[in-house]
Amino acid sequence: MRFMMIVKVDPSYEAGGPPNPALLAAVGRLSEEMTKAGVLLQSGGLLPSSKGARVRASGGKMTVTDGPFAETKELIGGFAILEAASKEEAVQLGKKFMQLHIDALGQAYEGTLEVRPMFDPASADCS
Repeated sequence: MRFMMIVKVDPSYEAGGPPNPALLAAVGRLSEEMTKAGVLLQSGGLLPSSKGARVRASGGKMTVTDGPFAETKELIGGFAILEAASKEEAVQLGKKFMQLHIDALGQAYEGTLEVRPMFDPASADCS
């Protein structure tokens, strides 16, 4: 079953700060390990919202708003698509990923990662 891990943005990164080199190295090692094991199918990080735009449909009309998106409390900073046997396995992989952040950034690090099953059109399972 495929799952998406969605990592919420770190405030310093959203403010334009450079990524922590120790964290980048640790994530690179874990990504390589998970890819070799056939668990990690795809991953990517996002640049700060100041580099992006938002397209909104409302009342039959479209509006485009350039970033940054200050009114948003939880921006997505990156994602990974995993192949896992169960939600529990996917959550364990998410915990391993977040532990890298604590190890690289220290005990004061606060972050959030969502684990969500991906829709499978073959089974049409939305539950």
